Amino acid sequence: MKKVAIVGAGNMGSGIVQKTAQEGLSVVMIDVGKKNVELGMSRIRSSLQEAVERNILEPGRAEQIMRRIHGTTDLSDAKDCDLVIESVFENIQLKKDVFEELDAVCDEKTVLATNTSSFSVSEIAKATKRRDRFIGLHFFYHPAKNRLLEIIPGVLTSSETISVAKTYSKLAGKTDILVKDSPGFAVNRFFVPWANEATRLLEEGVANIPTIEKAAMDLLGIGMGPFRLMNATGVPITYHAQTTLYENLGVFYRPSERLKTQVESEQPWPLEGEVEEDKIGIVWDRLLGVIFFTATSLLDERVTDIIGADVGAKVGLRWKKGPFEMINQVGISKAHTLVENLLSSWQDVEFPEVLLDQSTKRKPWDIRYVGYSRDGELGRITISRPDTLNALNQEVLRQLDDAFEEAESDPRTKAIILEATGKAFVAGADVKFFVDCILENRLFDSYNFASYGHDVMNRIDDCRKLVIAKVEGLALGSGFELALAADMIFATPKSAMGFPETGIGIYPGLGGTQRTSRIVGKELAKYLVFTGRMLSAEEARTIGLVDYIADPNEIDRKIHAMVDLWESSSRKGRGSPDLPEDWERIKGLFADEHIEDWLNGKYLEEDDPLVAKIAKTVARKAPLALKYANQIMDRGYKKTLKEGLKEELAYLNEVFSTKDAFIGLTNVGKRDIKYEGK
Repeated sequence: MKKVAIVGAGNMGSGIVQKTAQEGLSVVMIDVGKKNVELGMSRIRSSLQEAVERNILEPGRAEQIMRRIHGTTDLSDAKDCDLVIESVFENIQLKKDVFEELDAVCDEKTVLATNTSSFSVSEIAKATKRRDRFIGLHFFYHPAKNRLLEIIPGVLTSSETISVAKTYSKLAGKTDILVKDSPGFAVNRFFVPWANEATRLLEEGVANIPTIEKAAMDLLGIGMGPFRLMNATGVPITYHAQTTLYENLGVFYRPSERLKTQVESEQPWPLEGEVEEDKIGIVWDRLLGVIFFTATSLLDERVTDIIGADVGAKVGLRWKKGPFEMINQVGISKAHTLVENLLSSWQDVEFPEVLLDQSTKRKPWDIRYVGYSRDGELGRITISRPDTLNALNQEVLRQLDDAFEEAESDPRTKAIILEATGKAFVAGADVKFFVDCILENRLFDSYNFASYGHDVMNRIDDCRKLVIAKVEGLALGSGFELALAADMIFATPKSAMGFPETGIGIYPGLGGTQRTSRIVGKELAKYLVFTGRMLSAEEARTIGLVDYIADPNEIDRKIHAMVDLWESSSRKGRGSPDLPEDWERIKGLFADEHIEDWLNGKYLEEDDPLVAKIAKTVARKAPLALKYANQIMDRGYKKTLKEGLKEELAYLNEVFSTKDAFIGLTNVGKRDIKYEGK
């Protein structure tokens, strides 16, 4: 996929254009009238300039992005695009007219997609003669910033077209969920009724707007409640979406009279007033009841699955927890009661079967963050926790272990692929867990987590089947360690990897100090751990940490080809490449005789720019973490891998007991952390 067209230069369309161009694709932006196109380009320039002013983008990068965008009023300019996304007004006839013309001018290979938020994808597809190459791609506002993308196949959409949509999603840096073509799709099915219920609470006099706002923000961990959100996006938009749900799903989804009158007033919601603290609990129960009812109805109708609903809420709406995580949090029995109370006023509305069944079992939802599936001879283990960049915690490790056992014991699986959803492979471990362990004096839990992590990594390492880590995006800390436990690493060009641990007061604790040393040698391993250098995929391939690099739309094909060539008798592991001159120099700089000088800051005033730069980087790390890492790597390098891993575990309690560890772990993401060396 090289070229994409977006039809519509309004707020949504121009945002989609910006995001697509930011990620390196050529984009054609089409709208009727030159002024509309110019306004869309102006919006994009302003957004990019804001990113420059906030130091998110460098000025030169903004200009590069703009050069990838071609604005036009001619639909035929989309003829040679791989994908065309329509983002015009929510008028179904207008959309059909656009697609009828696109169908006539576009190449046969071109996939057509609609960004509708309310109409049936299958119905719009009828305007074309390529219903198998037609799909819904529902973006969320603002599409240049919001990572969620709902992928909605129509009834005749082919699997190849779904693959094209997923490839675009990956290239555009989106987190996608696959959703059935159903009213409201997945996220709006519970989000819009949640906002409508807030207006019902106001209409019934249960609470005033400030109270409902505070209750909603506290409940979901969000910065704006339903009324402020409606003011920001437009009150009529909520009314229109709720009306569509009502027309398709029945009486429960009827817009409240209070919402209707507010739209007719053409005024935003008044937000002033005092919070009535004694009514917060009542508001919570009603809002939770609506969320639980609508979300479990999605499962009844097979619109999406538990992970899809939860990811949609956390990524698209930025809720702290998804609907099913919240059900588990309040308890299945209470969730049942809240929905039962909610529906007591709606006599003809059916109670969700899945919620009834789950409450009968008296068990929480089994939320699967790691799943196993088979793709021919390939067994795929997929981590799906994109809202946390797939961070590892105790539950994810347990599910990873279970999935790997299933893959390993499947006689039809020749090779096992480790992959993840979203913009990261695995961006490390769950830092909050470690902080809680320190604050609650439960260092043994941190140790047990790492020890179990070693067991899982060793199981992957020892597997007799070929194991390939498919790294798309970030692989940091324990994510990099997970990838290194595989036999091969396939990465995409934009992937990045590294060990940031010494910069947050600890050291790599899931095999990073040992497996890295055995692949690239102790000298380069120390350099990577001491500096925390973020490697590009190409840099990692150059020194032997990555085996193959492939574009996102090619990586699966190349993995399949490798599996076809692989024989069980083949030697597992990476070769030792001839290092380029710059890496040979770094290797020499981190020979044993220089290590103490690096740790003592001797090279900080060196005239050599490379040495001085590395020295300044090392000086910003936690000194005790560096000391422990150095000892572990020295001692472990002389032993077998299994014995070396024991050395890595041996110092965990000590490093987590340091003040530096607490300082680092509670300041993740901040620059120039001041460590005390104790």
